[in-house]
Amino acid sequence: MKYILMCLALCWAITNAFAQTIQGTIADQETGEAIPFATVYNIQQKTGTTTNVLGQFSIVAQVGVDSLKISFMGYTTVTLLAQNALNIRLRQNALTLNEVVVSVNREQEKRTEAPVAISSISAKTIEENKPTTIDQILNQTPGVNMVALGSEQHTMSIRRPIDFGASYLYLEDGVPIRTSGVFNHNALLEINMANTNRIEIIRGPASSLYGSEAIGGAINFISKKPSTQFTAGVSVQGNDIGYRRTDFYTSNTFGKKLGIRVAGYYADQKDGVIAHSDFDKLALSLSATYAISQNTELVWSNTFIDYFAQMSGSLDSTDFYSKTYTSNQTFTNRQVDAFRSKLALNHYWNDRAKSTFTGYFRNNSIKQNPSYRVRDDFKPWIPAGNPNLAHGEVNDNSFESYGLIAQHKQDFGWLNSSLIVGGSIDYSPNTYVANYIQINKNGEGIYESFIKTDSLLADYTANLTNVAAYAQFKLNPLKGLNLIGALRFDQFNYSFDNNLGANAFTAVLDGNNNFSQFTPKIGLTYDLKNNRGVYINYSQGFVPPQVTELYRGNAVPTLKPVYYDNFELGGWVAFANKKAKLEVSIYKMDGFNEIISVLQDDGSTLRQNAGKTTHQGIEYGLQLFPHRDLKVRISGTNALHKFIDFKESGNDFSGNRMPQAPEWIANAQITYTPHFLKGFRISAEWQHIDEYFMDQNNTKTYAGHDILNLRVGYVWRAFEIWANILNATDELYSTVARATVWGQSFSLGRPRNINIGIAYRFQQK
Repeated sequence: MKYILMCLALCWAITNAFAQTIQGTIADQETGEAIPFATVYNIQQKTGTTTNVLGQFSIVAQVGVDSLKISFMGYTTVTLLAQNALNIRLRQNALTLNEVVVSVNREQEKRTEAPVAISSISAKTIEENKPTTIDQILNQTPGVNMVALGSEQHTMSIRRPIDFGASYLYLEDGVPIRTSGVFNHNALLEINMANTNRIEIIRGPASSLYGSEAIGGAINFISKKPSTQFTAGVSVQGNDIGYRRTDFYTSNTFGKKLGIRVAGYYADQKDGVIAHSDFDKLALSLSATYAISQNTELVWSNTFIDYFAQMSGSLDSTDFYSKTYTSNQTFTNRQVDAFRSKLALNHYWNDRAKSTFTGYFRNNSIKQNPSYRVRDDFKPWIPAGNPNLAHGEVNDNSFESYGLIAQHKQDFGWLNSSLIVGGSIDYSPNTYVANYIQINKNGEGIYESFIKTDSLLADYTANLTNVAAYAQFKLNPLKGLNLIGALRFDQFNYSFDNNLGANAFTAVLDGNNNFSQFTPKIGLTYDLKNNRGVYINYSQGFVPPQVTELYRGNAVPTLKPVYYDNFELGGWVAFANKKAKLEVSIYKMDGFNEIISVLQDDGSTLRQNAGKTTHQGIEYGLQLFPHRDLKVRISGTNALHKFIDFKESGNDFSGNRMPQAPEWIANAQITYTPHFLKGFRISAEWQHIDEYFMDQNNTKTYAGHDILNLRVGYVWRAFEIWANILNATDELYSTVARATVWGQSFSLGRPRNINIGIAYRFQQK
């Protein structure tokens, strides 16, 4: 026995004599980004480790003998022989049954344990579709209708009609792009698409975590991180209707501590389809990740946007249907200058506890000579006024923000429970100045010049302070069952200082307006096994009046906060031998004091509370992989949006359908990537918008439209070429159609256009 033990000890010593500590990095195959906390397991030695925040690991193994098993949720597991200086790339699962999302609670969480309707658009999907505007990719998501208004301008419709109000929260890496209270429906102008890794869309209220404005949904743009090795790339593209764009990036990790990424693009449009619709945009991002230790990292990110666009306005029915794409505007425009900087400290105390502190700064200015403020002096319904005179304004709406978000997550052994607690403070001084302009209108109806006057329509400062605290508790009382409860408290203070007198257009007296609200959420998920599950939740949403709605053009602030109750039931199932996945959600969202845009007879809009409304529908998304070379995606929503109690100017609209609210929205795409021609792809996409009412009286309808988009691309070594034929059938359609007793207005959808591009990417082997 003694000799046997000696032999075993000798064998163990010999084996370990050849073992050594090997090092490596693990990154995403598509983006080259580090994958933190991936698992590395030595099968022979039965030892394991995880990667650090920069995707790096070290483990004892025999080179060329031991096998390492590499795994991370949402990626395909690989097994390989141990080698030194390993650079491992993991490929995301084609059909992810249990993907990881971060937008539900600002922490990584399994999709199947989150009782919300959430969709994720991957980096691969973005790369394959080559969108020139964000709507071209967001509209592939169930229940989403991002409305293109030209020149990257937009508005949104998620679980609500097409509207221009504060119903959606836009985030960059979990931090709102703009401060609460100064919403802009064009906020996604301020996103750098060249630096977006993936997009997560929460449908329905998310106020229990993110606070106000997260009503119809919250959209989180998750930025690309520094790559583990040196990468760089450049691309150029353009279409046949005046659009040109150049993208670039470079990224690297230096040593074992510091990763840096720079990315951006420049786009412009000249002589587009509609007269007076030129624009240009420069977007730049700089980010850095520094590993202080194995468990602590600093993440610094900066985004700069310089945007200018002419504003052509909408078309009347005669010009729209006759395809006369002229504009009666010659000088209206929008200028956006935005800078955001944030510094996050992430510390992992152990595998059960994490703390995050994020400080941020925003500097934002929107200067406009807006077409939507132009009003004719002549009033045909009186009739009276000067037909050669019109009225308008030039304005500057600016703010700075100083904010901090602190959050801690703690996992417990008791019932696999976890607790997230956090708080935030945001201080944002906002200034708004608007000068009246006198506009000269010629006999052909063209607004050909203007004179800026000293007459001030508005000149005020509003110091916005938002203090919030939130908590979420999750527990797992039974196998497969997760219960979640969350609560957030928000306190808003608007400190208003009016520089104009009591007889001015904006005549609100100096003072303070305060709004506060608790917003709860409760929900559960239940895993039925065999890749099936259900969820249910109840949540509330809350939106205080926006600053301009409350003060501009008013003598007394009268708008009330908006409240929503949301009930939701959903589920998911994988079938056909895991080659198909279906997700469904059913919701009922009731709005109280909902603020809507009421179109006036002269074409202007007035923001006012609408009593009570209801929004009900079903959303669905289906992914199919019938063949290894073929992928099919179908998504859509069927919904009803209705006034329950709304009276305005002596008219009772209760029971009417809300305008700009199609009952059916659908999007489907089929993609073919032949295995015998590696790098080649071709796809066809169909977008459907159903008919809807154009007015609150439900007397005029827009017929809806169907759009066909075709895409083809080929990757050869470091080069890629592509061609996208958008609106291939050249359908005449409007992205927004509205009506008053005096006429109809249409925002023109893109006619058929062919976008061609070429890219070169360098990646260190």
